[in-house]
Amino acid sequence: MSAVARWFRAVAVVEAVSWTALLVAMFLKWIVETAHEGGVPVVGPIHGAAFTLYVVSTLVAARRFRWSLSTTFLGLVASVPPFGSIVFERWATRTGRLGVVPGRFGPRSAAGASSQF
Repeated sequence: MSAVARWFRAVAVVEAVSWTALLVAMFLKWIVETAHEGGVPVVGPIHGAAFTLYVVSTLVAARRFRWSLSTTFLGLVASVPPFGSIVFERWATRTGRLGVVPGRFGPRSAAGASSQF
């Protein structure tokens, strides 16, 4: 797996976890009405940075792996719902869009996948 694919996978997880943490913090702030604002002032900027990093990583991966506009758009939209970035990353890996073609005995690089016995 290439460095770009590994980076994209890691950033997708960080974005999803930070998004979930922000939702929990907003719940604590607005529903539970905690005195310390539920952590939103701390988690908000962390998620903002993770979101921005995910968008940039998606654009870099789109260029590196030559994604179509629809795949790129789907990758960008996946940052909106919680855990959407992870769902997109799993789909992109499964379909070979991250340069990895999963096989019967584990993932192979896309370059090695084209050779047949």
